[in-house]
Amino acid sequence: MKDIRNLLLAATLAASSHVAMAQAKWDFPTGYSANSFHTENLAQFAADVEKAVDGKLKLQVHPGGSLYKANEIKRAIQTGQVQIGEFILSGASNENPIFGVDSIPFVATSYAEAKKLATVSRPTIEKILAAQGMKLLYTVPWPGQSLYSNKPVTSAADLRGTKMRSYNPATSRIAQLLGAQPATIQLSELGQALATGAVDNFLTSSASGIESKLYEHVKNFYAVNAWLPKNAVVVSQKAFDSVDKPTQDAILKAAATAEDRGWKRSEKLDQEYLKGLADNGMTVSTPSQKLRDELLAIGDTMTAEWLRTSGDEGKRIIDAYKK
Repeated sequence: MKDIRNLLLAATLAASSHVAMAQAKWDFPTGYSANSFHTENLAQFAADVEKAVDGKLKLQVHPGGSLYKANEIKRAIQTGQVQIGEFILSGASNENPIFGVDSIPFVATSYAEAKKLATVSRPTIEKILAAQGMKLLYTVPWPGQSLYSNKPVTSAADLRGTKMRSYNPATSRIAQLLGAQPATIQLSELGQALATGAVDNFLTSSASGIESKLYEHVKNFYAVNAWLPKNAVVVSQKAFDSVDKPTQDAILKAAATAEDRGWKRSEKLDQEYLKGLADNGMTVSTPSQKLRDELLAIGDTMTAEWLRTSGDEGKRIIDAYKK
């Protein structure tokens, strides 16, 4: 009789475990709007995972900073408040400069260069995230960061004393080196900041210009293409370990597909977005040689600064990238 009770108890526990797995849901915050190509890509990733595991795991996407603001998401994953999320890697460079390797100005300025830099830096970034209890699933770049301004800019002197939006330590440092006043503003809040005069200019991608309708507030775009920062989709290692091996495999397979799809989509959309900015009344142009030379000088300064703070790991990454 005792054996039967034990069997029944085991069966009940197994059934409960199965129900729990059938109902598993992970909250999946991102700071970017639902119409962002990044959000569309991660929504497809979530759908691919759910389909591959027959609904055993649902990834509930929360776009536009609706669950956590963009700069809160990494910490929310790290502390177990959510299981998975997306954030811009360079936003965490104040924790470790390696996170900001893709935001050193004028180091990697094309998709091919950005991909090479991503490949050589990934093992180090994975190691840092693992030490924080997180697993990197995939990364996707934004188009090159270019200059938006409410007034024409022909040289760095035109930016001196202005309010320049920053979103990570690198953009704050650029503002300082230009003699501008850095103002930390998340992308979801940028339109309002422009409307109220809280910011005069900023570096961001062509994608952000279209997706956030920034052309409604600024009319000058200079394709300086300074760097291609990456968003990362990261999962809590504890959450990843809590699902069975077939589910883990499905997550990793869908992540590899999302990464490939996202990189291709970003590059294709960049050209479409530039045309869209012009079609919506922006003056889209290349920077003057003087402005470009001044920005390149800032890039040299910031590369040297980054190498001093990132130590041997940073030097290994840059050396491998330059080979």
